[in-house]
Amino acid sequence: MSRPPGARSIDEILEEARARLVRITPAEAHAEPDALLIDIRPAAQRAAEGAVEGALIVERNHLEWRFDPESDARLPEAVGYGVRAVVFCSEGYTSSLAAAALQDLGLSRATDVIGGFLAWKEAGLPVVAG
Repeated sequence: MSRPPGARSIDEILEEARARLVRITPAEAHAEPDALLIDIRPAAQRAAEGAVEGALIVERNHLEWRFDPESDARLPEAVGYGVRAVVFCSEGYTSSLAAAALQDLGLSRATDVIGGFLAWKEAGLPVVAG
């Protein structure tokens, strides 16, 4: 099957997204005093795996509307373009794409956590039951 002009594989898209991010470890995310930790996993994953203690829950399909400083649907935590948004998914793949999308909105400090929630939990950082 030939790829249509302009089409990219998910691996290429992920590589491009990660090239723009300064990704951080779970310990670095935990230590950042101004980081707004954002869990984008669906409810079923959070129920099965647990959640980062104190993280803001914003499922992936709502993320851009909740963090665009110009959106009427933005959250109170979306205080502007300088917010330090640190995104979590389960393993750190979808979160890279999501953090790049936040950068597209102008949130230049957005990033994600290497290894996602599972790495956070494995590092022994604070979690709550799902």
